Amino acid sequence: MPQTIIDLLKKGTEANNANPFRDGNLIKLPDEGSLIVAGDIHGHRRNFERIVNFADLPNNPDRHVVLQEIIHGGPEDANGDCLSYQLLFDVVRYKLSFPERVHTIMGNHDTSFINNSDVMKDGKEMNRSMRSAMKRQFQNAEADIETAMDQFLFSQPLAVRCDNRIWLSHSLPSDRFIDKFDPQIMSKQLQINDVLRPGSAYIFTWGRNHTQALLDKMAKLFDVDIFILGHQQQPQGFSRPGKNLIIIASDHNHGCLLPINLTQSYTTQQLIESMVPLTSVI
Repeated sequence: MPQTIIDLLKKGTEANNANPFRDGNLIKLPDEGSLIVAGDIHGHRRNFERIVNFADLPNNPDRHVVLQEIIHGGPEDANGDCLSYQLLFDVVRYKLSFPERVHTIMGNHDTSFINNSDVMKDGKEMNRSMRSAMKRQFQNAEADIETAMDQFLFSQPLAVRCDNRIWLSHSLPSDRFIDKFDPQIMSKQLQINDVLRPGSAYIFTWGRNHTQALLDKMAKLFDVDIFILGHQQQPQGFSRPGKNLIIIASDHNHGCLLPINLTQSYTTQQLIESMVPLTSVI
């Protein structure tokens, strides 16, 4: 079983790098078909299943799905340690079933796993918790599986840009660190230092509480109209903290997904009106 998991993750890494819609660290989607956007998942298997059922990719050949922040959260083992890596493996299987249409984007919990830095969730250091569970399950193979996970997470793109001028990423640089952010990170070959603080991929995945002035600056920089992010907790499933910003979450019972028609333009309000509560999905 461990070698099967390692092979799975390696194939997922290869699929991330070979994606025909990928340009550097950016996925560029065309003005055709549709898109399902999910927020942070954090080990919530039932919501992942709902996203998959709603997307129904076998019967919608021009539809894409964007997923983010799969690890850290959800079920625990008998010792209280995090089992979310098991859901990550299933997400990779989903990716490999539809390699050109399922896109996972890098989040701050991914960068923290890659660089083995502390990241807290519900009062628990999640990397230590997840590695403990992996060690019990995989024993001597745990280190090799962890390396393969690092490589998969590192191979993820940073963002998705739709032709209808909607931008999807886990976060954006915060106002405090914007001067340290190099926008060339979207087109360069990603290096390990980029996901370490204060590297640009680290800054890009950790920002919170963006001012409208920063959002306007980033919209001009990336030549887009609307940002859809994750990263910040959303008790009601989503919020609109800026005139051109929506934050979405998919990791709890009030979580949502967002369907988008890639052939049409949207206002922020129209996108909000399109939100689908995950509890409404069978």
